Amino acid sequence: MDLKETAETTGHTWWNVPAQKWALFLSDREEQVFLILTLLIGALVGLCVVAFILVTERFGARLYPPGGAAWRRLLVPVIGSLAVGYLLYRFFPDARGSGVPQTKAALYARGGRITLRTVFGKFLCTSATLASGLPLGREGPAVQVGAGIASVLGRKLGLRPDKVKALIPVGAAAAIAAAFNTPLAAVLFALEEVVGDMHAPVLGSVVLASATSWAMLRLLLGNDPLFQVPQYQLVHPGELGIYGVLGVAGGFVSVAFTKLLLWMRGRFLRFPRKTVWFQPVAGGLTVGIMGWFVPQLLGVGYKHVGDVLNGKMALKLMILLLMLKLISVAASYASGNAGGIFGPSLFLGAMLGGIVGTVAQHFLPGYVASPGAYALVGMGTAFAGIIRAPMTSVVMIFEITRDYAVIVPLMISSLVSFFISARFQKQPIYEVLAHQDGIHLPTAETRQQGGQRRVVQAMRDATEVWNGSLTVQEALEKSQSSRFHAWPVSDERGVIGVVSLQSLQQAVGNGAPDKRLYELVDPTDFAHVHADHSLHLALDRMGGSGLDLLPVVNRADIHQLEGVVTLQDVLALYGVGPKESHAASEDKH
Repeated sequence: MDLKETAETTGHTWWNVPAQKWALFLSDREEQVFLILTLLIGALVGLCVVAFILVTERFGARLYPPGGAAWRRLLVPVIGSLAVGYLLYRFFPDARGSGVPQTKAALYARGGRITLRTVFGKFLCTSATLASGLPLGREGPAVQVGAGIASVLGRKLGLRPDKVKALIPVGAAAAIAAAFNTPLAAVLFALEEVVGDMHAPVLGSVVLASATSWAMLRLLLGNDPLFQVPQYQLVHPGELGIYGVLGVAGGFVSVAFTKLLLWMRGRFLRFPRKTVWFQPVAGGLTVGIMGWFVPQLLGVGYKHVGDVLNGKMALKLMILLLMLKLISVAASYASGNAGGIFGPSLFLGAMLGGIVGTVAQHFLPGYVASPGAYALVGMGTAFAGIIRAPMTSVVMIFEITRDYAVIVPLMISSLVSFFISARFQKQPIYEVLAHQDGIHLPTAETRQQGGQRRVVQAMRDATEVWNGSLTVQEALEKSQSSRFHAWPVSDERGVIGVVSLQSLQQAVGNGAPDKRLYELVDPTDFAHVHADHSLHLALDRMGGSGLDLLPVVNRADIHQLEGVVTLQDVLALYGVGPKESHAASEDKH
């Protein structure tokens, strides 16, 4: 018996020695490990993006061979979207959509966690989607793949959760650097859009990963820019006014695209869950029918963007592609296919710029540059209006052209577009997309409220949660033995709202004692807070809703109840509430 115990102890110790040594080494050398990991992430993400490009192009070439039959343009998008829809529904539910909102959700709502299954599913499903001819982009999905690789490596190596989260923008920057061949714009995008802080402490690692990934792309595929662009020149200072007009047009096109996509996606989300697996076919069918008549619509269309930049496309075709692309991209994305909106935004901007440039050159031939120059600026204009990253758009187009002369027109047009887009579409597209999925990303204001007291300090366990099937009369009877004046309501999804004693009494007064509680609440829009919200925001929402109790819900799932916060708990935390409430709150936290 003693020998057996000794053997077990020895085996157990031998098994844990490497892990123990690594944990000890990591505690002493975490910064050095983080630095080496940054270089490794940059290299791996660069390899993945190169593979992404090659797989998509070669698979697409097999599905659409030169001189292929017209039926391919109709059937391939439909069959491809059907297959991808099933894969997304059955195996990779987190790989749906663009990838940028999911990356931000991982950073702010899921503790930096992106699974290896999601990384593989995103790569596979997006490759199949793009090869099938759907007009979505690869850059957004590459961001999620890059961030996922960083997350998996960080967690496998046993880094602290805050370090794993810090790797998310590192992987995202590496992906953009390789996908666009623009390392500086990749750094700006990771800070401006993913982190939301241009002074983030992770800046050094983001720069290092971006440079490493770009070097890997250059080593494997050469240093060819994304687009071959002729030399730009400003023919007359009065052109700056035309670029301002382009900014106005770009702003309104950005708003139209954003609103259409969000409206269509909202409609698809209302369909029964059992239809999710074949919803993407709606996008595939839309693209197939349009592609039957206009083959240039298929795919992300970078080749046709190159034609516009070099003045090789007719005005009527540009107008047609602008309208059809706007509708087909919105339908493809909203129906649930895997793919991003980076590439489509550049396509829309190039077509719009080409249209404005062609018209301007027609009326002012001696004072206006070639339409290709306007198409180039239009790309940054649409990107700034749709993605809401104006600094990234300016630097990205500058890196693509490597021509400083484009900066001033680009800044004017992009900022005008950004202003108009923000004026008519208050919330950025990625925030609304996440919100539609029940993920509430923190705003810039929320992130900056660093030193304030938080809801998590005052929240308590939700001990009284009422089922939505209760009638108003039954709820009133239950309220007599409750210490609260408002209660969370739930169904099979989780929390769906809050009912107050006053609303119950009002329902009885209106002659509806048999009404169910779920009929009194709106599951898509109810008063709530998150654990990282400031207490003053909780008080504002209590005042606005007339409730003295709010549910505390998870950022990644609005229906996941984490606790409740009451007015008495908030006051007790500040020392002005009843002694017993304050004590209870302190015991919990």
